[in-house]
Amino acid sequence: MTDTLQENMKLLKNQINTLKKEKNITLVCHNYVSSEIIDIADFKGDSLTLASIASKIESEKILFVGVDFMAETLKILNPTKRIFVPNILATCPMANSLSPEMIQEAKKQYPSTPVVLYVNSTAECKAEADYVCTSGNALEVINNIPSDTIIFGPDKNLGQHIEKLSGKKMIYVPGESGFCYVHDKIPGSLVDEVRVVHPNAKVIVHPECALEVREKADFIGSTGQMAGIIAKDGGECYIIGTEVGMLYNLKEAHPNVTLYALSPHAMCSNMKKNNLLNILATLKSESNEIIVEESLRLKAKTCIVNMFEMMRS
Repeated sequence: MTDTLQENMKLLKNQINTLKKEKNITLVCHNYVSSEIIDIADFKGDSLTLASIASKIESEKILFVGVDFMAETLKILNPTKRIFVPNILATCPMANSLSPEMIQEAKKQYPSTPVVLYVNSTAECKAEADYVCTSGNALEVINNIPSDTIIFGPDKNLGQHIEKLSGKKMIYVPGESGFCYVHDKIPGSLVDEVRVVHPNAKVIVHPECALEVREKADFIGSTGQMAGIIAKDGGECYIIGTEVGMLYNLKEAHPNVTLYALSPHAMCSNMKKNNLLNILATLKSESNEIIVEESLRLKAKTCIVNMFEMMRS
């Protein structure tokens, strides 16, 4: 990075910090956004962390940096707050692969079967669900649901991982087309290759990764769990199989541990649609506000509340 670029970035960060303080706007970021955004975040984390802190944010305005379904979830839990996003085009293809009609059809075929959706889903789909879960709490939520069969979507990889651990039968919606393109395209052969180059390293991968990657990993965990796994395991070198933005957070948390990306190409183009320039522009204009119609919000909120109840079971 050139000196000029560093100076420009520093100036932008200072402007953002000043403006969000003046306007009392809280900046909330997902783990996958760029490091320069993470540096100025008031809160950061995975989906479970962000859902958990939502009601604890005191300011009436939140600028959320991530993708649209996450901002929707914040709005569902905080109806009186104004939620803004830097770029309305930052979306999630996996969330968009599932429709309410698919869930309704599954419920017709399997009546009385509880519907559990990954939080990576739209508000319209959440309105059809009994529970949501995150990659960090999916096993706990599903284990506490009194049913041996679950309608699950949209991520088949996470579902298969939890199906194996829980022993419960999963009925997948939308099926084979439900996956995160960033994680699913990481080939299992990469695990073999990095073990040759770094024979003493341990491999931690996200449960959204494909089966061939999960089977070769030493640990499987959400982004929120990865730092805990490293701390508990106490190793010196790890290969991280998730979106590359997570490495910045892990290196901050474990500066004395050597970390490598399993795939340097594992990058979410939608997360990267957020940048300092459009954050600053949104702070100035207070545009790109997330609106969830009230009847839809109330329906979608039920499955989120039920998730937290299952975590207390």
